[in-house]
Amino acid sequence: MREFTGTWMRHSGDFWGGFAAMLVALPASVAFGVTVYSAVSPHHAAFGALAGILGATALGLIAPTFGGTDRLISSPCAPAAAVLTAFAMQLVTQGVEPFAIVLMMTVLGILTGLLQMLIGFLGVGKLIKYIPYPVVSGYLSGVGLIIIGGQLPTFAGAPTGSRWFEVAMNPQVWDLRGLAVGGVTVVAMLGAPRLTKAVPGTIVGIVAGILTFAGIAIVDPSMRTLQDNLLVIGPLGATGEGYVQLITDRWYQIGEMTLSQVAALIGGAVTLAALLSIDTLKTCVVLDQMTRTRHDPNRELAAQGLANVVASTIGGMPGAGTMGASMVNLSSGGETRISGIIAGVMTLVVALLLGAFVAWIPIAALSGVLIVVGLRMIDTDPLRFLESRATVLDFSVVLAVVAVALFVGLIAASATGVILSIILFLREQVGGNVVRRKSFVGQRSSTWYRPEAEMHRLEQKGNTAVIFELQGSLFFGTTHRLYQTLEPELATTDYLILDMQRVQSVDVTAAHMLNQVRDVLSERGVPLLISSVRERLPNGRNLREFLELAGLSPDGEKVILMPTLEAAIEWVEDRLLGDVAKVDDSLPPLELHEIALFNGSKPDTLTDLAGCMEMRACKAGETIYARGDGDNNLYLIRSGEVRIMGLVGGSNRLCHIATFGRGEFFGGLAFLDHRPRGNDAIVSKDCELYVLTQEKFNYLAEEHKRIAFVLVSQLARTLAVRLRHTDDELTMLQEN
Repeated sequence: MREFTGTWMRHSGDFWGGFAAMLVALPASVAFGVTVYSAVSPHHAAFGALAGILGATALGLIAPTFGGTDRLISSPCAPAAAVLTAFAMQLVTQGVEPFAIVLMMTVLGILTGLLQMLIGFLGVGKLIKYIPYPVVSGYLSGVGLIIIGGQLPTFAGAPTGSRWFEVAMNPQVWDLRGLAVGGVTVVAMLGAPRLTKAVPGTIVGIVAGILTFAGIAIVDPSMRTLQDNLLVIGPLGATGEGYVQLITDRWYQIGEMTLSQVAALIGGAVTLAALLSIDTLKTCVVLDQMTRTRHDPNRELAAQGLANVVASTIGGMPGAGTMGASMVNLSSGGETRISGIIAGVMTLVVALLLGAFVAWIPIAALSGVLIVVGLRMIDTDPLRFLESRATVLDFSVVLAVVAVALFVGLIAASATGVILSIILFLREQVGGNVVRRKSFVGQRSSTWYRPEAEMHRLEQKGNTAVIFELQGSLFFGTTHRLYQTLEPELATTDYLILDMQRVQSVDVTAAHMLNQVRDVLSERGVPLLISSVRERLPNGRNLREFLELAGLSPDGEKVILMPTLEAAIEWVEDRLLGDVAKVDDSLPPLELHEIALFNGSKPDTLTDLAGCMEMRACKAGETIYARGDGDNNLYLIRSGEVRIMGLVGGSNRLCHIATFGRGEFFGGLAFLDHRPRGNDAIVSKDCELYVLTQEKFNYLAEEHKRIAFVLVSQLARTLAVRLRHTDDELTMLQEN
């Protein structure tokens, strides 16, 4: 029962929303049709009314059925009326017969729909998602103001064709009867939510306007007739004699058109398809903004194209998803695509069966509804951008879109907004710093844990090797500033590392700058190291391939590409240390007294300690211990290498934490705190180990307290040195 009630309530909202949208879309569709066909010939005005009705019906039935946007109402619209009127007027001046003009408008509408379907199938509609919020906000507010400005003359009862500012400056043209009807409609629509939730405010407002009109008509006999009554919609002309015959004749005549005549219409069809597509998708974006939903632009365009093909085929006006009717649908309770279908069905039913009743609906009441809708469309959130200097320019984009929409047009407004947003984006990119951090090898360390003497030497010589971690987009707007940052180091550094881990894109200008850096360094015999050179950037480009094509091919001397920053640092460390860092794999395994941990220990101490040690040989790839193991042994490397691997964040991906080589120890933390292992130890080169188990150490602690004390002291000291170095490095990273 609850599910049935919920379904009924939702579809009840769709019904009221569709019905209210029909009340807005129907008279507008009739008006657009009359406007277009009147340009063909005054005798075609009645045909234009029916063309508007048929267009609204076809669009209302087909677009929501096959489209993917809830609450969207499709009907003949201003862009279609403007293009077709201009098209008809041009042909009239050329002396083309009216029947031929109607024929070509039919073909033009069909071509427009086919192009829209093609755009949808090709996936071009997805580009709409890249329209910035300030553009959407400005467009929304601009449309709202246009609706208000367009309805004010009708609201005031001024003569047809009057402009809002002319009406505002000339009270003598106001019709107080229309003002009264429109004013009551606005008040009722705004106050309806406080009185009832069951009936949409739009319906309440229209009913209030009709009752007000009826009340005034009691004392004003001129309002009780449709003849020359400018306060009501008037006869729709839906039964114009000869219209069916005209449609039939039209299809016979289409077969007689030549390919050259059809081809001549393609330019106009492209223009109309672009305007209708943008108008539809803009409305969809606004609906998404207001309802927190997401539409499918390609599906919607394909559906709109199919609807326009059908509408034109049956002699109707083409159109698009319209803002005004969609906003009325939304504010009246429409929730799904069913509301759009209901609007289409009700358009035909009302036009054919209730034409006499619709004819008596006051135009001022519809104007009042649209004025309220326009007010609700104005987005005031961008006003907060004025509170900070950092966002004032974003507000200027909104303002520019509104201004262009009011004084030029909606399509031009969209283009203006997108262009300004791109300019602001480039400004932010140019003003941003592409150097995330500058540091020196002496401040950083590779994943190779080195003996204390080597670490001290690296701290002394590490300032001759500079690291620049880059970020963001390296393009023509940031290249000059980056080169200025690098230039002071080019004359003094012995090694230069550029890390690309956080770089999002690189253009040809930036690659040319890197070539300049390489040439300057090569004059001094200094190599350029570029690390984290990925094969796939977020923009899909292969960075390694791009750099090579741009002239930065790795040659081992001038340009060296490294997979990671740690690998680059390790490469530099080896050269700063010179022969100290060289390890001859052919050397015999170290004895206990040769391991740095036991430097200065007495021979008898080492003898007793060696008796507690186990010797173990491991092959490359073998896991010594894994994360979570209870193994708490201490391992000393006699020869070979061992890598420590840990998990990245909460993922299951292993990353390289450290490498221990000949003479080093690992596993010290678990040896001291007896907790499970926090990482994996994997042999990277065949190695031989000394292993001190916890049991043997406990024996030493009981029988040879001095030996145990010396071991723990040396172990703690070495771990403290490592921890201090790590702490200094973390502090440096935090400061940058």
